[in-house]
Amino acid sequence: MSFVTSLKFRGWALLGAAALCLALPGAITTLGNSAHAGGALEERKRPMHFKWNACQPDCRGWVSAVGIVTSDSPREFEEFARGRDLAGATIVLDSSGGSVNDSITLGRRFRGLGVLTAVGATVRTQTPRGERVSVAPEAYCESMCVFLLLGGKTRYVPPVAHVRVHQIWMGDRADDAKASSYSAQDLMIVQRDIGRLTKYAFEMGGTGDLLSLALSVPPWEDLHELSRTELRVTNVVTTEIAADVFPQDNAGVPMAEAKPAKPQDRFVSSAMEGEAQPQGKSTKTAEAAVPTGGTATAPAQPQK
Repeated sequence: MSFVTSLKFRGWALLGAAALCLALPGAITTLGNSAHAGGALEERKRPMHFKWNACQPDCRGWVSAVGIVTSDSPREFEEFARGRDLAGATIVLDSSGGSVNDSITLGRRFRGLGVLTAVGATVRTQTPRGERVSVAPEAYCESMCVFLLLGGKTRYVPPVAHVRVHQIWMGDRADDAKASSYSAQDLMIVQRDIGRLTKYAFEMGGTGDLLSLALSVPPWEDLHELSRTELRVTNVVTTEIAADVFPQDNAGVPMAEAKPAKPQDRFVSSAMEGEAQPQGKSTKTAEAAVPTGGTATAPAQPQK
């Protein structure tokens, strides 16, 4: 988890760009050969947007939250929620992180609504009987998205999903963190927002292990992917049953099938075991870019 801050930003944001694979019914589609998957990755790079996905009669539907959390995200969620009864709804996250302080605001709003949270990529496919919507389990929740996930009163992460964390840092210097210089004011901001994040994590039921894992990964290293054991010990995951976050009227759960990855049921953080175990190449922290072709703004707060 890395907090990335820009000189003109006043908060923090967590960012991490990563490859995304979509698990479609009967097939695994990768970014390398799928225009649809490429579009999904592009969505994750844009400011977060919210969409209601109806799937009656199989389930009651869910909210997809895709993209980077910006200073506009809390307001846009309020506009999305207006006129909708979202109490106890399910929110499915596919995000690279974003503004730390705005993610905290959004996470507290989620908890106030008593929502359920999960990691997944919402997939729409056309069938002879019309459009079918499902949740692809192989998706990414990185940086501040992990803390947004904590906002759910019940939290589910599919075995093939990727949950990654890293340290907070100044966004305008994250790309060359070692060579950059820092003022006392910079250090004050970092310490202040670590405190805010710590308070929030404990309020949401997270553990000190989550903060320890995240804060041990500097911006010049790859993001740390939480193992199944770490997801449980940090209390990021509260259930291993998809139906607990996708309440349904019958046996149909809208989670597209994918072959589960072999869980790594051991700690791999050097901060917790004194040794590191490679978990695959992931991207380093990056500052949110101003989106093109859209109206949303870039994060108005430093970023993780």
